[in-house]
Amino acid sequence: MQEILLFRHARHEGPGYLADFLTRHNLSHRLVRIDAGDPVPKSIAGFSGLVFMGGPMSANDRLKWIPPVLSLIREAVARDVPVLGHCLGGQLMAKALGGKVTRNRVKEIGWLPVRVTDSPVASEWVNGLAPQFEVFHWHGETFSELPPGATALLKSRDCRHQAFVLGKHLAFQCHVEMTPALVRSWARAGAAEIARPTATVQSARQMCVNLVTRAERMNRIADVFYSRWLRGIKK
Repeated sequence: MQEILLFRHARHEGPGYLADFLTRHNLSHRLVRIDAGDPVPKSIAGFSGLVFMGGPMSANDRLKWIPPVLSLIREAVARDVPVLGHCLGGQLMAKALGGKVTRNRVKEIGWLPVRVTDSPVASEWVNGLAPQFEVFHWHGETFSELPPGATALLKSRDCRHQAFVLGKHLAFQCHVEMTPALVRSWARAGAAEIARPTATVQSARQMCVNLVTRAERMNRIADVFYSRWLRGIKK
């Protein structure tokens, strides 16, 4: 059976709920630990999908692993192998496919609402979800320009692009993969960044209010997106 590769760019930013989802659907997957020095595969041969998680670095940084990752994304899209990105992962997809990644006008950190864009493509991907729902965020940059041919899927008040689709490929700016354990871990790791809360940056206490309920609700939202993305996986 072909594997789905999950790329981790920072030790505390693993696949979270997505790994549980793939296991529940009996889909073989393997973690590529970029943060631990695992090599980027030279080809997508033998892999049924690529998933890129978040990370504190920028898609525009001069890191030795970024060029081969961008090449792998382009190869996957050219060969019709589904790609899925979360935050940094979505930004890497945008950069690889001709979009632009820049600083967002504000940081978005914590639980904030997003809205579904008004398009037939968006309606098909959200499959009956409410027009607005709450998800988790932790970003200072964004894909400010989408790749040619991509369709905006979600947006927030302070970030024009929260997700896009390009064929069977799905990129998030927000984090739908979060679990309570991940939220707590990120709040500890990023304590300095959230030390002074604002309208779009929550404190650790704020983001942990009703945490289990919020995470379970977002898991159900993630199920919709992940299930739709899985339709592109060749079995």
